[in-house]
Amino acid sequence: MLASDFQGSVLLDFLKTPVLSIQEFSLLVGRTIRNLPRRPHYGKDIILQMDIIGVGSLPIVLLTGFFSGVVMALQMSKALRTYGAVSQTGPIVAITLVRELGPVLTALVVAGRNASGMASELGSMKVTEQIDAMRALGTDPVQKLVKPRLIATCMMLPCLTAIADFVGITGGFMIAYFLLSLTASEYWNGAYRALDYQDIAEGMLKPFVFAIVISMVGCYYGLRTTGGTQGVGRATTQAVVVASVWIFVLTAFIAKIFITF
Repeated sequence: MLASDFQGSVLLDFLKTPVLSIQEFSLLVGRTIRNLPRRPHYGKDIILQMDIIGVGSLPIVLLTGFFSGVVMALQMSKALRTYGAVSQTGPIVAITLVRELGPVLTALVVAGRNASGMASELGSMKVTEQIDAMRALGTDPVQKLVKPRLIATCMMLPCLTAIADFVGITGGFMIAYFLLSLTASEYWNGAYRALDYQDIAEGMLKPFVFAIVISMVGCYYGLRTTGGTQGVGRATTQAVVVASVWIFVLTAFIAKIFITF
C-alpha cells in the first residue's frame, strides 16, 4: 500500500509541471485574445515589432526559400527524367512549396530568430523586475508586451511565407531552365495550373496559425523566466524548441483537415 502511494505521488509530481504549464499558457493566450480589441493598442510598438519580425527576417527567409526551390528541383529532376516527365518539375515544386515547405521552413526560421528574441527580451525584463515595475505603474504587461508581438507576427509571417514561396518557385525555375532545358512558359504555366484555391488557402492558413504559436510561446517562456541570466538562456532555448515542435505537429493536423475535406 505504501509503495503504491509512493508511486502515485511520484506520478502526480511528474504531471504537475506540464499540466501547470498548459494552464498558464492557456490563460496567457486567453488574456491576449481578450485584450485585442481593447485600448490602448500601442501602434508604435506593433510597427516596431513588424519591422523586427518582418524586415529583419527577410534576408534569411529569401535564402531559405530560394535554396529550398533549388534543392527540390534538383532532387526531382533525376526521377522525372527517368520517367520522361521533366515538364512536371514546375507543378511539383509549386505544390510542395506552397502547401508544405514554404510555410514550415519560414515558420522555423522565424521561430529560431524571433521566438528566441521574444523570450530573451521579456525574460531579461522579468529578471530585472521591469515587468513588476510596469504593473506597479498601472500598465498591463500582456497589453503592452504580448499583444503587439502577436499582432505583428500574425501580420508578417503570411507575407514572409508568400515571398518565400515565390522565391522558391523562382529558384526551381533557374534549375529547370539552365539544367533541365525547360522553357519559361513550360515551367511557369505548369506551376500556375497546378495550384488551386485549396492549396493557396492551406498555404496561407498555416503561417497564420504558426504565427500565433511562435509569438505566444516566445512571450510565455519570457514572462515565466526565473533564475537570472541562466534562466534567460534556458527560456530562450525552451521557446525555440517548443515552437518548432508545435509547428510540425500543427502542420500535420492542418494537412489532415485539408486532405479530408
